[in-house]
Amino acid sequence: MNTDFFILMKSEMSLTLMIFILLILKVWDEIKDNTTWLYLVNFMLLLNFAIGFMFNGDGSLFNGMFQNSPTLALEKNILNFGTLIISLLAFDWLKSHKHVPEFFMLLLSTLLGMFFMMSSGNLLMFYLGLELASIPLAALANFDLEKTKSSEAAVKMILLSAFSSCIMLFGISFLYGCTGTLNFAELPSLLGSGHLQILSLILIFIGFAFKLSSVPFHLWTADVYEGAPVTVTSYLSVISKAAIAFVFISTLSPLFINLQSMWYNILFLSIILTITVGNLFAIRQDNIKRFLAFSSIAQAGYILLGLSAGNQMGSTAIIYFLLVYLLSNLGAFGVIGLVSALADKENISDYKGFYKTNPMLSWVLAISLFSLAGVPPTAGFFGKMFLVTAGASKGNYILVIIASLNMIVSLYYYLRVVKAIFVDPNENPIAKVEGSLSSKVGMIVCMTGVIIVGFASNIYDLINQLTH
Repeated sequence: MNTDFFILMKSEMSLTLMIFILLILKVWDEIKDNTTWLYLVNFMLLLNFAIGFMFNGDGSLFNGMFQNSPTLALEKNILNFGTLIISLLAFDWLKSHKHVPEFFMLLLSTLLGMFFMMSSGNLLMFYLGLELASIPLAALANFDLEKTKSSEAAVKMILLSAFSSCIMLFGISFLYGCTGTLNFAELPSLLGSGHLQILSLILIFIGFAFKLSSVPFHLWTADVYEGAPVTVTSYLSVISKAAIAFVFISTLSPLFINLQSMWYNILFLSIILTITVGNLFAIRQDNIKRFLAFSSIAQAGYILLGLSAGNQMGSTAIIYFLLVYLLSNLGAFGVIGLVSALADKENISDYKGFYKTNPMLSWVLAISLFSLAGVPPTAGFFGKMFLVTAGASKGNYILVIIASLNMIVSLYYYLRVVKAIFVDPNENPIAKVEGSLSSKVGMIVCMTGVIIVGFASNIYDLINQLTH
C-alpha cells in the first residue's frame, strides 16, 4: 500500500469521509434532532483539526498535479480551525434550521475544493478546485430560503462568479497556447515578456481579484454579504478569502516570476484602490454586514501589500495576518450572528446602548474591531505591522505611507461602532442575548487568540520556518 498517498492527501480524504458520513446518516434518517447533528459535526471538525497536525508530508501525486508540503499543511489547518469556530458560532442559528446536514455537506464540499485548489500543481487541477469551492458557496448564500435577499445574493454570486471564472479560464487558455503546458513546475521557465503572456497574467489576476474582493472587482461583495446568512458571510469573509490568499502565495507569485515588474505594477494599483475604496465606503454603511464587507475589502488590500514584497517575509506576514484576521473577524461575526439569530437586528444603529444589556458580548465585539483596526496590544496590530514591514522591504515607501494613512481612516469607522455600543444613548437597547455553550466557546477561543497570538512570537517564528 502506498502510504504517501494517504499522508499527502490526508486533509482531503478526511473531509471526503466527513461528507460521506453526513450523507449516509441523512439517507438513513436516524438523527431527528438538530442539536445532535451539530454536536456530531463539531466533534468531527475538532477531530479533523487535530489530524491536521499529524503525519504531514512533503511531495507530489498524480504526475505533479497534486502537491503538499508542511507550509500547505499549516495553511489547510488554519482553514480547518476557522471552519470549526464558524460551526461553533453557528449553533444558535442552525439549531432551528430545517437543513442542518445539507448545510455542512455544502460547507465541507467548498472547503474540499479550496484544499484541492491550494495543493494543485497544474492549472487544470486548480480550476477544478476553484469550481468545487465556488458552486456550493452560492447555494450556501441562499440558505435563508424564506428571505428574498438571500436568493438575490446567491444569484448575484453565481452569475458574477461564473463570469470571473470564464475570464480566468480565458487567461489560462492563452497561457497554454503560449507555452504548451499547464504544469506549475514548467511554466516559469517558459514565460517571457510577450504581449499574449502579459494579457494572460492580467486575465488570471482578474479572476483571483474577484474572489479576493479586490477593487474594482468588489461590487458583488456587499450585496452578497448582506443577503447571505451571517454564518455564510463569515465563511466568505474569512475562509474563502484566506484560501485565495494562500493560492496567491504558493502558485501565482512564483508562476509569473519572469514578469515581476508587470506583476508588481498590477499589485501596486490594486492595493491603493482596494484599501482606499474599502475604507471610504465602510464609513457610509449602517447595515453591519455591509460594514464588515467593505472592511474585508480593505483588509484584502493589506494582504496584497504583503504579497507585493515577493519574498519570504511577505509570505510569512500574510499567513500570520490571516490567522489573526480569522480570529478577529470571527469574533465580530460571532456576536453579530448571535444578535441576528436571537434578536433579528443587523444595523449599527441597533447596537446603541448594547453595553447596558450585553456587557460581555459588547467587549467581544469591541476587542474584535480593535484588532481589525490594528490597535495595540491586540494581535491585529502585529499582523498589520508585519504586512507593512514586508511591503516596505520592496522600497516603495509611497505605497506604505498610503496604506498607513488608510489605517487611520479605518480607525474612525471601527470606533464609530464602538461608540454606538458604549456611548450612544438608547431607551430601548437590544434585550439580553443568551447564546449557547457552543457559541460561547467559539467566542472565548477567538478572544484568547486575539489577545495572546500577538505576544506569542514563537507562532510567527514557526510560520517563518515553514515558509523557508
